[in-house]
Amino acid sequence: MLLVPIVGSAAAEPPPPPAAPAAPAAPAPPAAPAAPVPPPSPAPKVPGAGASTPPPAPPVAAPQSVRVTKTFWYTDRQVSLWVHSPAMNTDIQVQLLLARDWWSRPTATFPQLTMLDGLRAQDDQNGWVINTNVVDFYKDKNLNVILPVGGESSFYTDWLQPDHGKNYQWETFLIKELPTIIERDWRSTEVRGVEGLSMGGTAAMMLAARNPGFYKFAASFSGILQLTSLGMQPAIQFAMHDAGGYDSQKMFGLPTNAAWREHDPYLLAEQLRGTSIYLSSGNGVVGPHDKPSDIPLLATNYSGVGLELLSRVTSQQFASELNRKGIPGQAVYRPSGTHTWPYWQFEMTQAWPQAASALGLAEDRPACRTAGAIKKVYEPNKRLLGECLTPEYSVAGGRAQDFRGGRIITGPKGPKIVGGAIGGAYVSVGGPGGKLGLPTSSERVTKDRKGKVSDFQRGKITWTARRGAIVGK
Repeated sequence: MLLVPIVGSAAAEPPPPPAAPAAPAAPAPPAAPAAPVPPPSPAPKVPGAGASTPPPAPPVAAPQSVRVTKTFWYTDRQVSLWVHSPAMNTDIQVQLLLARDWWSRPTATFPQLTMLDGLRAQDDQNGWVINTNVVDFYKDKNLNVILPVGGESSFYTDWLQPDHGKNYQWETFLIKELPTIIERDWRSTEVRGVEGLSMGGTAAMMLAARNPGFYKFAASFSGILQLTSLGMQPAIQFAMHDAGGYDSQKMFGLPTNAAWREHDPYLLAEQLRGTSIYLSSGNGVVGPHDKPSDIPLLATNYSGVGLELLSRVTSQQFASELNRKGIPGQAVYRPSGTHTWPYWQFEMTQAWPQAASALGLAEDRPACRTAGAIKKVYEPNKRLLGECLTPEYSVAGGRAQDFRGGRIITGPKGPKIVGGAIGGAYVSVGGPGGKLGLPTSSERVTKDRKGKVSDFQRGKITWTARRGAIVGK
């Protein structure tokens, strides 16, 4: 981290990343809550009375509390929660990537990092999971990564009015509601960071500034960091209308409304004092992840060119404002690149050392080796399992060790490999201490060759592409 006032620096161009793994299909979210019951009609006049006498008021239903309504395990380290938000009166899907030592240190707690999506955020999956290697990148990192799903064009803020049937109250959800679940039930500490791309980068700075001290680290990758300078509000309105048909006046009102100023990262810069800050942007010039057009230096991603130019200008203005106030941080200005995912994956990796330092993980490295019976299983499966992430540790009835590609767990028939979707289903029913007991086989192909199966002491788990992982007897 640059512990001096921010200065722009030209970073090396990112190399083309390996292809991101295909995103797992998200399970269907719970049904939307029922529409509220309309209020009763006014009471008729009582004969002989001079005015209407209302009947006794019906009891007011208490607002539903923040709670998890559904859980789905993709793997033993990637889990989706549907968290009921009283503020939005709906269930919000939130994915968690669990800390490296989650299973090996069952009483430990971990810092948390929230990663925010872009303007076209989908309702079924977080863009970071779809478009980057985020799941694999954080496997050896000792923090819980939080990936909210949804929020298209929301800027992750509290809107003045609903739009398209959505009552966006994202700031309330992220700052007041979700932490009660993440910190109470998922072993996360109050050491928090937030980062995002484009809209999510804007929101990362906005949320950190509006809630001083809540986040120790905040990063904007190609965020728009001025909202109220000349021409910005029409530009935001155009972008939001293009991304889902939303109306920015439903968010913050007319351009003269104070809500615009109250959410402008540039005007809130002073509130970021004490927060570790990371900014980055390209400049719209065709780069290594862009397809050149017939016009020199111009990519075929025309909207991405304009958005990245806007990000560069506002990010530089924001950095200059931080400089004037003597607030330190780091700004990285790439010499090319448009508004697109490969650059944000690159920035995620570039920002990690600073994020780790701010979250207290600067010296954190996996310290492990394989030995004994587990080593005998690991060696011939090294390509499948990858590097070890933890030392051996005790589980109910046996021992285990975690690897980048799964776990080896000892059982009555020796150590066995459990991973992927089968590993997620195994965790969902209690793992080694649950109803299935310990593994008695590693994963193998089913007889019809259409899926995979693993055996356990008291049952089995079968996976197929059509049905996913199913626990059976």
